[in-house]
Amino acid sequence: MRRQPLRFAAGIRRAPNAAQTRGDCLPPVFAADFTVAGAGRIVSGGAAAATATVFDYLRRTTKMAAVQIGDDAPDFEMPAHDGTIFRLSEHRGKVVVLFFYPRNGTPLCTQEACAFRDHYEEFVAAGAAVVGVSSGGVEEHQAFASRHRLPFVLLADQNGELRKLYGVPKTLGIFPGRTTYVIDQQGKVRHIFSGQLAVDRHVGEALAIVRKLSADGPGSDRA
Repeated sequence: MRRQPLRFAAGIRRAPNAAQTRGDCLPPVFAADFTVAGAGRIVSGGAAAATATVFDYLRRTTKMAAVQIGDDAPDFEMPAHDGTIFRLSEHRGKVVVLFFYPRNGTPLCTQEACAFRDHYEEFVAAGAAVVGVSSGGVEEHQAFASRHRLPFVLLADQNGELRKLYGVPKTLGIFPGRTTYVIDQQGKVRHIFSGQLAVDRHVGEALAIVRKLSADGPGSDRA
């Protein structure tokens, strides 16, 4: 029997509202920018992880994403800023870049969204859909997308339920995480990158994986 996607909409399921954290800039010494591969291995570290002390602190205080490389991406339905309901399962057969960002309008989140915008045609040419997710409501997303001419959909994860479903890690256990997932044509997670400050790497790494998946074709495990 086909599993039903988890639906997120007002009145269907509610979670207690967590205190809103304003701003998403952290002191550079705590900026953990890392790529996840295989069984949760950290394969490349940012400059902040140069010392063993900082690395150990981050390892003990930052949870890795519950969804790992090779897992089936959890299916879901969620309202999008354009008035549609986004269903992940309806995009089976193409690559999906799902990027979680903390908040509309902050400098880093704006930089990241605009970087995805500037490379959007390259993602489309490689056969990928780009989808942004944050805690903003539909109207807030509409204003953000209009202000910055964003060509991709933004999903309104107002209660953080989609973050919980994917296990997006919080930075230092406090700040909403910034994590990008690349999901292949069969619905499997093929790449994960988490990092608060290295916003351009979210776009660069995702685009490189998307191009490789496009070149290798559906069903390849070489990404």
